[in-house]
Amino acid sequence: MPIKTGLLVGIAGGSGAGKTTLVNAISEKLKALASIEATIVNHDSYYKEYSHLSKTEKDKLNFDHPNSLDNHLFVEHLALLKQGQSVLAPVYDFATHSRLTNTIIIKPSSVILVDGILLLVEPKIREILDIKIFLDTPADIRILRRLHRDINERGRTVESVINQYLTTVRPMHEQFVEPSKQYADLILFGENWSESQLETVINLILNKLNN
Repeated sequence: MPIKTGLLVGIAGGSGAGKTTLVNAISEKLKALASIEATIVNHDSYYKEYSHLSKTEKDKLNFDHPNSLDNHLFVEHLALLKQGQSVLAPVYDFATHSRLTNTIIIKPSSVILVDGILLLVEPKIREILDIKIFLDTPADIRILRRLHRDINERGRTVESVINQYLTTVRPMHEQFVEPSKQYADLILFGENWSESQLETVINLILNKLNN
C-alpha cells in the first residue's frame, strides 16, 4: 500500500564537501527525534552505462559534467518515491565505470534524502525537490577528502585523482556546481558544520512535513 507522499530533501555540494556525512547525520537525527526512517538516494548511482568503452576511452570521459548522469531515470525514480512507490535503482561500479547487472530496491518513506554534486544544476531535479540544501566547503578540504576516498574506496592512484581534479573536477565545479548554490533554500558550511546547523535542517524538514 502506498505510503504518504514523501518529502524530497536534496543535499548538493562539491566532491568531498561532506554530503554523505550530513545525510547520515540527518537520517540519524530524524530517527531519534521523530521516529522517521528516512530513505537515502545517491545521484552517483545514476551515472550512464560506459561498459562498452575501452579503458582508454573511459579515462577521457568527464564524469563531473551534468551529461554524464542519467537524469531522466533519476527524476523518474524520484517522482515514484515521492508518490510512495519503490524503485529498482542501478548499482554503479566506479572501478570499471559501468552499471552492475543487479539493482537495489529503494523503498519510499515520509522523508527522502537525496545527495549529489550536480543536484541543483538540473532544472527538472530542482523542480521536484521540496527542500534544497547546498554544502559549501573550501576547495582544499574537498580535494583532501576526495583523495582519501578515491584511493581507499575506489582503488585509484594519487596521480589519477589529482589529474582528474585538475582536468575535470575543478573546472566543472567552477562552471556548474558553485553557481548552482544560488538555487539552494539553505547553505551550510561544510568544513566543520555545527550541531546548530543540523538542528536548522531538522526543523526545516519537520516544519515542511507538518504543513
